[in-house]
Amino acid sequence: MDRRLKILMLEDVEEDSGLIRWSLEKGGINFESKRVDKREAFVNALRDYQPDVVLSDHSLPQFNSMEALRICRMIDLRAPFILVTGTVSEEFAVACLKQGADDYVLKSNLTRLPSAIQNALLQRELRAKQKATELELRLQNDELVKINNELDNFVYSVSHNLRAPLSTVMGLLNLARQQTPDTEEWRQYCDMMTSSIQKLDDTLKEILEYSRNARNEIAVERVDFERLAKVALDMQRYQKGFDQVEKTINIDCDPPFYSDSYRIGVIINNLISNAIRFSDEEKPRNRIELRVDRTQKGVRITIEDNGVGIMTEMQKKVFDMFFRGSVKSEGAGLGLYIVREMVSKLKGTIDLTSNPGQGTRVSIELPDLAADRQEVVRMRVGG
Repeated sequence: MDRRLKILMLEDVEEDSGLIRWSLEKGGINFESKRVDKREAFVNALRDYQPDVVLSDHSLPQFNSMEALRICRMIDLRAPFILVTGTVSEEFAVACLKQGADDYVLKSNLTRLPSAIQNALLQRELRAKQKATELELRLQNDELVKINNELDNFVYSVSHNLRAPLSTVMGLLNLARQQTPDTEEWRQYCDMMTSSIQKLDDTLKEILEYSRNARNEIAVERVDFERLAKVALDMQRYQKGFDQVEKTINIDCDPPFYSDSYRIGVIINNLISNAIRFSDEEKPRNRIELRVDRTQKGVRITIEDNGVGIMTEMQKKVFDMFFRGSVKSEGAGLGLYIVREMVSKLKGTIDLTSNPGQGTRVSIELPDLAADRQEVVRMRVGG
């Protein structure tokens, strides 16, 4: 070993310390040593001598290895602590290791001491490197979390603040529509402006929904599917093609179901919006059906349409972020991605089957979170 080690020996028998030094020299250990045999001297040596290794006999007249080990742990000594003693029971040796000793060597087998010291130093070095790596990773992770939170707050703030002026512009545009002579050219301009504003508003809405899903915890409450379906249809009534699609709602949710109403509302709204947008204009009758069925563990939400369908090679991509399958796709390409993320947040699963030219069925299984709600209530009451 190249580095000269400072070895502190807690040993009351001079002859035994001599044997220890001899075995270390024979084993090729480059070292200097200091021997103490009392508690006060041991504590002072830890402070002043700053050893690289501590070798401790177990039983001394006024001191013992377990007390010495507790002192080393109390001051967070980084040096290995090795018990070097006479015959001890296996139970005692295991107890010492559990208390933090790095190894134990019997005085009858001192030839093992050099390798025990080398191994202990190597293990300490590896643990120190591991701790340093873990600390660095934790700091990097904390910084990443901070950056993500700041970015999320920025996105939320910007998206939220931009929607208000858009609403104002839309209101002014509707007012101008009423107060300006009605000509075909003017109507086209108004329709183009309305469409552009609506697309931008849809994009901002998707970004807000994505941000809210990422930042907000699940709020468990009784889910009113009838209300969520009505709200979703009301939100889509101005979408192109809404009046040409036959809507059917079938809800069977008994007993009551508990989950996050906001997220489920977004899921239903986004799926209905998508089904309307991709209805088949060449078919004489377009239909959308929303079904909610109670299952043993929760609910199954199914939205089925007879629209244009999805090509097989695209079906695995439709839930990806920013995926836009055709020119009919509007917004940021986050709608179905948000559906997938919210379903995942609610501990559910999603399945899509589609045939081009025939239609699409999306089936979502969600667990009842009533037990989670009861646990939150219990913790609040207990607190």
